[in-house]
Amino acid sequence: MIPVTLDQIVFGGGRPFVLIAGPCVIESEAHATMVAERLVDITSRLGVPFIFKASYDKANRTSFTSFRGPGLTEGLRVLGAIKATLNVPILTDIHETGQASAVGAVADVLQIPAFLSRQTDLIVAAAQTGRVVNIKKGQFLAPDDVTHAAAKVRDAGNNRVIITERGTSFGYHNLIVDMRAFPIMREAGLPVVFDVTHSLQLPGAGNGVTAGLAQYITPLASAGVAAGVDGIFLEVHDDPSRAKSDAQNALRLDRLEPLLRRLMAIDAIAKATEGTGSGAGVTPAHG
Repeated sequence: MIPVTLDQIVFGGGRPFVLIAGPCVIESEAHATMVAERLVDITSRLGVPFIFKASYDKANRTSFTSFRGPGLTEGLRVLGAIKATLNVPILTDIHETGQASAVGAVADVLQIPAFLSRQTDLIVAAAQTGRVVNIKKGQFLAPDDVTHAAAKVRDAGNNRVIITERGTSFGYHNLIVDMRAFPIMREAGLPVVFDVTHSLQLPGAGNGVTAGLAQYITPLASAGVAAGVDGIFLEVHDDPSRAKSDAQNALRLDRLEPLLRRLMAIDAIAKATEGTGSGAGVTPAHG
């Protein structure tokens, strides 16, 4: 497998896991910047490769009245300022083909939301920006099904594609993570990220607000890293009880460092025993 590289950050190839983390949505410029600064400080001290994530628009909220974010123009301005000030790569999602070019001018990784993971035009538009494309595996897809979505990126002339697991629908209001999914997808030559916090959502279970089970972040993340994932995706907030989106499944910021220390120890064992032949990498470019 060919590792995917984003400047100095490499997904796969036996490298340590990459952390993708940040608030679910940009609540304000001051808040997003504060969280980004804290995350950069923690990951720099620990030596964990880090990409900052936040959404400018949560277009798939459960309720019409839910907070969606500042929108495309203001959101990209905020993300661009964080990128320039902190020298950190940026990941954010797109929901429409017309957003791809503008987002690609700022973000290093363009994310395809899980419910849109079969939308060919959206995937191709993201691929044509030349940025790394992160496809969230739909809650309705089997692990091997995502190879078709990844092929759409490659057929559009972009080999920098990663896949993110975020749980599979399991009855009503519940998601389950099949640990077999990680080796299945990695065997297809794809770098695989584990979105731990979204996997702990209880979609629609909160009477118009997404509920969640944040108390299980540590065991689930530990299991995923032990299975050899190439990246960990976490929504992090300084006070999840006041978060404007995904409050019940976000990791509290002051719990991140001990979790990362635990995951680093597990990752070192997992990567040492698997060798470097089963990884896959992604290379994003700044600019």
